[in-house]
Amino acid sequence: MGNPVNRGRALLAYIATLMAIAAPIAPAIAADGAMIEDPANGSNFYCAERKLGTWFYCTKPKAKPVDPAVATPPAAPAETATERLDKVTAELRELKAKAILEPSTENITAYVQFQREQLDRASMFSDVWQRAVWQNPELDYTLQRPVGTVAKAAWLNDRKVDRDQAINHLGERYGIFYFFAQSCGACEIFSPILKSVTDSHGLHVMAISTDGGPSDVFTHYSVDSGQRERMGLTSKATPAVVLFDTVTHRAVPIGYGVIAADELMDRIYTLTQTKPGSDY
Repeated sequence: MGNPVNRGRALLAYIATLMAIAAPIAPAIAADGAMIEDPANGSNFYCAERKLGTWFYCTKPKAKPVDPAVATPPAAPAETATERLDKVTAELRELKAKAILEPSTENITAYVQFQREQLDRASMFSDVWQRAVWQNPELDYTLQRPVGTVAKAAWLNDRKVDRDQAINHLGERYGIFYFFAQSCGACEIFSPILKSVTDSHGLHVMAISTDGGPSDVFTHYSVDSGQRERMGLTSKATPAVVLFDTVTHRAVPIGYGVIAADELMDRIYTLTQTKPGSDY
């Protein structure tokens, strides 16, 4: 049987050898206690292929199912620019109301400082807006309707030439109804203006007296017998200038009261030769 001491030493040596073999292949353990497979240490080799027995590190616990109720909620949608601007507006109103209702130095200072921040933001917006318009001609409205002194003068001169040429041919399609009254003081002032414009551009005028009285300027006139109503005009104001389109048989009111010659021609040109919105 041998010496008991020698047998004890041999047993201890055997146990130490087993521990030395097992140590390098011990599987890694995750934070939740689950075993992490490590092929480099050969856990499959010793636990499955060699069939060296059942060891604690060869039993792999089952993964815990994930509870949908405690799953990570979806991220909140990003705040829109409109929502941010609404917050700024709301804060400004709140600071202003607080400064008015509780006019302490702190409240007024807070309101003025926040208002100054928004004024700086508005100034930045205005500056960048102007730079963008300068650099993108399709955004620059002044190219269509100049506002500068030199450019505006050139535009008005071209516009006047186009206007006069158009009005010179206006009589081929339009006639003018002029409603006046003998008792109307404004008619005495406007009648010579209208006659000057119509004579210089060859326009025919049908003068209508609303009270039956004569006109010193338009000596050939008719007395109102319901012409206004038949043209769909409801106003009884005098003087009144109305274009009549002989093609569409439609009345086009030009204006009421005393109108300067240039303005009268501008109105006639605009209402007969341009589309709504084209000048603005």
